Amino acid sequence: MTPKIRLTGHIDVPTDRLDSIEAALVEHKALSRAESGCIAFSVEPCDQVEGRFLVSELFRDQAAFEAHQTRVKASDWGRISAGIPRNYKIETVD
Repeated sequence: MTPKIRLTGHIDVPTDRLDSIEAALVEHKALSRAESGCIAFSVEPCDQVEGRFLVSELFRDQAAFEAHQTRVKASDWGRISAGIPRNYKIETVD
């Protein structure tokens, strides 16, 4: 069985960039969820830390995860969210 790839963590968005990030997230989530290798994709505001978004992603395999990363880097989301601190853990799961 090919292991799945799971990414979990958060992104901390500066206050002056919140509006543009929130607007871009709508398309980013829709495009990510539409990818053939995406099993689950969530980016939601944290109730306890202002500007923090909790991220959870699950891809069917390493190739699907890498394809997602490549697409994101070339997307509006990649441009709009560039330079924003991220704290992610990437692991393989059965």
